[in-house]
Amino acid sequence: MNRALAQAFPDAHCELDFTTPLELTVATILSAQSTDKRVNLTTPALFKRYPSALDYAQADRDELENLIRPTGFFRNKASSLIGLGQALVERFDGEVPSTMAELVTLPGVGRKTANVILGNAFGVPGITVDTHFARLVHRWRWTADKDAVKIEHSVGELIERSEWTMLSHRVIFHGRRVCHARKPACGVCLIAKDCPSFGLGPTEPALAAPLVKGPETEHLLALAGL
Repeated sequence: MNRALAQAFPDAHCELDFTTPLELTVATILSAQSTDKRVNLTTPALFKRYPSALDYAQADRDELENLIRPTGFFRNKASSLIGLGQALVERFDGEVPSTMAELVTLPGVGRKTANVILGNAFGVPGITVDTHFARLVHRWRWTADKDAVKIEHSVGELIERSEWTMLSHRVIFHGRRVCHARKPACGVCLIAKDCPSFGLGPTEPALAAPLVKGPETEHLLALAGL
């Protein structure tokens, strides 16, 4: 399955825009209960206004809340970002740490966020269990666990550690573009023959094709023979 996903999504990547570990940390915190697209529309002005951890630590709450309001839950997220800045300044010389143990001590950073940061900012393999990832590995019967940490560990035992980050990207891409929550595009799915949940969505290619989303649509349909 991983090989087929690699063929389907050779350019799978983190879809949050960032240039530094701090920017990725902030963007990932903002992505909770939001979309990457909405976050990416919000962060250019935010990153320009707050280029360092100290800037977040000293941020005016009202101004910060106004900037991040479009991402939702802006009051809680503002608290996390201010707390993040303060923690980085006080304990890490203003720099984002590069270990799981240290990252999860930061405000707004749980294991999912930490794995995003480790895999994409520091090149440390990590499995990111978001809603798409959890849905798909359950459909594939890779694990019956419901807890995100248990899912992470179960899948980690099945896949080479060096592949963890890219696997996460590929699975999330597949969940966003093909294997949707309510109506998966089963009829054009490259891993359909190996999927124990095949048939949850339309199995006829002509009916499944319109369900495919994203810029890879033409590529995915070509691989499916359409």
